[in-house]
Amino acid sequence: MLFEKRGRTTNRILIVEDEPLVAFSNEHVLLDHDYEIVATVDNVQEAMVIIENQSLDLVVTDVRLSNGGSGIDVARAAHLKAVPVLFAAGNCPLEAHKLAIACLAKPYSDRDLVDAIDAIDARRSGRQPRRMPAGLTYYAL
Repeated sequence: MLFEKRGRTTNRILIVEDEPLVAFSNEHVLLDHDYEIVATVDNVQEAMVIIENQSLDLVVTDVRLSNGGSGIDVARAAHLKAVPVLFAAGNCPLEAHKLAIACLAKPYSDRDLVDAIDAIDARRSGRQPRRMPAGLTYYAL
């Protein structure tokens, strides 16, 4: 059909977040928007296993993680597997532009998270995003 709505290419998401309430909220809001949450983990080691063994469309990760881990390590592992990364963090690391497709500044609303992922999906598909959340910094990888 000529006017058929384009399907999104971002479906399978890994959430890496060590704040339980934020992780729970992110998971449920994304499930409510028909994303498939492959896993929600709070540390680098578990994230690396999932990145290595699962098919993913996006990793949403905080920078500071439990057990002294870093979302930067998660992003490096995802980058090696050509999986895009969205940092969802209080402060985006300086090297974020080398490892991630975008950074969403905390605190963010549920709507901002969904809009950020929609914007990433649109840009990766060559389309113009409908809405760019105020706290989203988009990088060209």
